[in-house]
Amino acid sequence: MTLPLLPRPRPTRRLLAAGCLALPGLAACSPASLLNGLSSDAGVEENLDLPYGPAARQRLDVYRPADARGAPVAVFFYGGAWQDGAKADYAFVGRALAAHGIVAVVADYRVYPEARFAGFMRDGAAAFAWAKRNAARYGGDSRRTVLMGHSAGAHIALLLAVDGRWFGAAGLDPRHDVAGAVGLAGPYDFLPLTDPTYKVIFGPPARLADTQPVNFVRGGEAPAFLATDADDTTVEPRNTYSLAERLSRVGSRVETRTYPGLTHRTLIGVVSRPLGGTAPVLGDVTGFILSVPPSRR
Repeated sequence: MTLPLLPRPRPTRRLLAAGCLALPGLAACSPASLLNGLSSDAGVEENLDLPYGPAARQRLDVYRPADARGAPVAVFFYGGAWQDGAKADYAFVGRALAAHGIVAVVADYRVYPEARFAGFMRDGAAAFAWAKRNAARYGGDSRRTVLMGHSAGAHIALLLAVDGRWFGAAGLDPRHDVAGAVGLAGPYDFLPLTDPTYKVIFGPPARLADTQPVNFVRGGEAPAFLATDADDTTVEPRNTYSLAERLSRVGSRVETRTYPGLTHRTLIGVVSRPLGGTAPVLGDVTGFILSVPPSRR
């Protein structure tokens, strides 16, 4: 499979035009600004730009229900081809999750060319470890901490959930410390690579086989929720089906959803509460996160 460059999510042109008409004062009327501007922060407390490491991109934002007590925690990684993205663009995700009783941690991570495969995986592990350590401070339950991502971020989330190498520095084990994993339109089984940039990002010193979540399913994984849109031409739906089949084969709990009428880009856009009526993605994701049992520790 040749994995094309993953664009940052954008709503449809019709949605963009409608949003611009409704919110003419929104700066530059960018898709992210529209979704963030349309999302409500009522009842949500925001703690922004908190460091989980020394690098400039090792920062995260926390969105918590104002009355959070022992709430589940979702650590979210955005997409952007492992080369782009900013946590501020995904405030709508944090607010939507918090509005459903979930403490949301939206993390930046180093991207190419600053970092390659090992770098952004270590950042993802460090952000999750930070969330576990600090969950109680924001009204969360550390044993109910879930990994979540869209597109390239789903790759990071699900690889962390199945490959224990990345949590070693923090003394964690995904089969003991991760309560669940949510992947939206993620690339989990995307070899061979033909794009020159991806060959650099995922190439030596890493072995290509070690970059694929499907290759680390052994059994005992945390419950997973994997979703795709029916006609995704950016990350083929077979990635979702392949990982789901591997997890199911070894007896790990996995729920799979295929949403008709969406695209790779709008699958994350409809998580925004104002667009939630387009498809039940937000309800399905939050229902899963609220249902998973605590991790072992």
